[in-house]
Order: sequence, then C-alpha cells, then structure tokens
Amino acid sequence: MSQREPYRTVAGRGEARFEVRGSEFIGHVAPARTVEAAEDFVAEIRGEYPDATHNVPAYRVRADPLREWASDDGEPSGSAGDPALNVLQQEEVENVVAVVTRYYGGTNLGVGGLARSYSRAVKDGLDAAGTTTERPHERFAVAVDYDDSGTVRGILESEAVEFDADYAERVAFDVRVPVEDGSALRDRIRSATSGRAEIDR
Repeated sequence: MSQREPYRTVAGRGEARFEVRGSEFIGHVAPARTVEAAEDFVAEIRGEYPDATHNVPAYRVRADPLREWASDDGEPSGSAGDPALNVLQQEEVENVVAVVTRYYGGTNLGVGGLARSYSRAVKDGLDAAGTTTERPHERFAVAVDYDDSGTVRGILESEAVEFDADYAERVAFDVRVPVEDGSALRDRIRSATSGRAEIDR
C-alpha cells in the first residue's frame, strides 16, 4: 500500500442496530485520519454507552506503516475484535474506526454467533456511513513578492487546487494539492516566476 495512492474510506459517520436472541448490537463507524482520532472516537462511544456489556473497537489508519488494532473488550478471544477488524480489511477501507456496542440479552450466542453479530454490526455501520475514494493530499507554502502574486494565483486557480492567500509584506499562499500533482505544480510555479517563488514543504 502506497501513501500516494487513492484509497477507500467512509464518507461520514454511520450507525446500525439489530437484535440477536435478545442481545442488542449497535455498530458505530466513523472516519479517522490519525490513531489519536480513532482512539478519541472509541472513548466517545464508551462514554456514550457506559452501561453496555461490551464496546468492541477496531480501526485501520493510514500511518506509515498501516496501523490496525482491535480488542475483544471482554468477549471470548477471537469472537469480537478480530471479526470486526476483518470486515474493515475485506471492505478495503482505511482511515476508519468502528465500535460495536453490545447489550447482553441473557442468551449466550457462542463464539460463532458472536463473530457473525460483530461482523454484521460493522458491515451495517459501513453501509450506513457510505464509502468514498480519497486522494491523499499534501500541503506546501509559496511566498512571493506582489509582482509575482497574480501569476501564482492564476496558476492555482487554473489547476483548481485549494489555497489560502495572505497578503502582508509579501504574499503567502497555503496550498493543498493531491500528492500526485504536487511536484508538477511546484515546478510550474517555479518556472512561471523564474525561480523567485519561495516554496516550503
């Protein structure tokens, strides 16, 4: 997996609920760009459902290398966290966190029943959230004198990239661009300003 390639992730938050033999399962799914964001979401769900029998987390975050983590949160080993993570792997989604909340209904489901239920909760949560393809972006700064600012602004607008401009003693552009386009865009700015633009990554 390259950090430069487009990847599948969730479009937003999703939630799905169902019951299996008296136990209620709630699948919560959210985007998470960092391990910290994933852990914050896990803590948020645990705080929202403190009386649940289990809150089983799993996440896949595009760090270098890819960070994958899951916990059974007190369920029998292999019956909860691994099946939840396995759905994220099979669906090939990244920068995503899932937490399955379970309220025990009095009937034991067995390891197989639990694994099916936890898998389904993540799958239904993903369906509710919807998936999207993201292109990794990078940021860089461009500083130029006023004489060159119109040229640089024209290039950024023609490439339809996101940027902010700050007009002070010089003009500073904060540019956000898909990773695969960054190098060519910087070259274009350098050549259009005869190398006068200061580019900081």
